[in-house]
Amino acid sequence: MSPTSLRAIREEHSSLAAVLQSLRLMLDRGPGDDPAAFFDVMRAMLFYIDEVPERQHHPKESEWLFPKVAERSAEAAQAIERLERDHAGGEAAVRELQHLLLAWELMGAVRRDAFATALLRYIDFYLEHMRLEEAVVLPAAQQHLTAQDWAVLDAAFAGNSNPLASGQVRDPAYDRLFTRIVQRAPSPIGLG
Repeated sequence: MSPTSLRAIREEHSSLAAVLQSLRLMLDRGPGDDPAAFFDVMRAMLFYIDEVPERQHHPKESEWLFPKVAERSAEAAQAIERLERDHAGGEAAVRELQHLLLAWELMGAVRRDAFATALLRYIDFYLEHMRLEEAVVLPAAQQHLTAQDWAVLDAAFAGNSNPLASGQVRDPAYDRLFTRIVQRAPSPIGLG
């Protein structure tokens, strides 16, 4: 049976990948006839990235998972150095995206290209970040961590609240965020 922390990490990666893909689809579609809904959904998705991966997921990886794996696997330690640099700049990167989106909304189409360029670069960066974790760090963790290590990690990740994971009871505040995204985003992203 897979440790619950490992399942939580993979589910959080899956949720984040879905949000990143939705951001790309929304960007491709553009504001259309309902710019208020468009910008609202884009802000909500960027808020999700800032709130969940940046404030919950990454700190737990950096504090609990990465140190244990790095001390037991030289190959993973090299990848972890890069991932830690990614984590260090992640919050600033998503805040910059939030600013660029606001500039586009308030200043008009003249600011669209700056946002689009930064968003697409961020999506590529983040997908590569998760690919590296899943291809190098998680397999090394499965190979080198003990049952006691996994118990500690499971306890650390138990408090994560992934509002986009299926089958979980969501925090009502995150449920509201999820509902906002799904209700206002156009199909195929949402129901709006």
